[in-house]
Amino acid sequence: MQPLSNQQRLHLVNSQQLYENYIAAYRHARTHAYGMRWKTIRGVEYLFRERDRRGNGKLLGRRTPETEQILAAFQEGKARAQERLAAIRQQLDEQARLNKALRLARVPRVVARILRELEEHDLGNAFTVLGTQALYGYEAAGGVQFLLELLASGDVDLLYDARKKITLVSSRLDGEGLLGLLKKADRTFEPIRKRGFRAANAGQFMVDLVVGPRSMRESEPVTFGEDDLVASEVPGLQWLINSPKLETVAVDEDGQPVPFRVPDPRAFALHKAWLSQQPTREPVKKPRDLAQAREVAQLVCEYMPHLSFGEALTSLHGNVRAMSELLGV
Repeated sequence: MQPLSNQQRLHLVNSQQLYENYIAAYRHARTHAYGMRWKTIRGVEYLFRERDRRGNGKLLGRRTPETEQILAAFQEGKARAQERLAAIRQQLDEQARLNKALRLARVPRVVARILRELEEHDLGNAFTVLGTQALYGYEAAGGVQFLLELLASGDVDLLYDARKKITLVSSRLDGEGLLGLLKKADRTFEPIRKRGFRAANAGQFMVDLVVGPRSMRESEPVTFGEDDLVASEVPGLQWLINSPKLETVAVDEDGQPVPFRVPDPRAFALHKAWLSQQPTREPVKKPRDLAQAREVAQLVCEYMPHLSFGEALTSLHGNVRAMSELLGV
């Protein structure tokens, strides 16, 4: 684990602040996304505000000086929003060149595109990044870089909090489901099998949709659209769902910022250590699980002293909290 230099820290913070501005500008621009126009019904012109790509919308009234003023204000606001968004995008591109020169570019492109799509659809709070890819979030939060051998991975796990309304998530995905979002990030994504939990792109990078164990009363599958991925229930994940979350911004291979929402690093380290001790865990994965757990635990102790392992995370099972001895914290 290598700490970032002061110059690297400066530009990482600049990237994070720029991205916050970009998301605010992007979401403001999206309020103008579907347009406003005149629509003739039985020979009468009405002002019509579109709400989605299928042309659904709402009539705002007959054509009058007042509705003409509404349209003019909308068009002016749309132009201003797009101008601001373009200016911030230019700043991001300039920052990206510096980030690459300073060797801050870390997160795989495909992961970054997926996470940016989730954030731009206002779904960042519905999904949590698990597994190896979460380490990039801890790097950015702690101002360090882990050894690449700990980071190499051909998949990402997206943990969905099934307590959230599926209908709300589906509407924000424009009715195309999570698979539709993945295709926006990389058009080669396809499900491994119909109604399965995993999709892969042409490069065989895989995305798994997972949830924690649910009660017997919750029999409906967790999915966001017809022919979409269907979440797989994974034992032990309920502890990570209930744990606090860490939100940060890292940098991808192109130097562009990428948002991360990951479990509290203490919960990640303890859970990974617990996973490494499970008899059902594949033997080839156990040593890496433990190595990642120890590295994140060290990161917390050295660079995040405000997060105390002494304060047991109440969301974690006692058997998981007991892993602190294995990690030496």
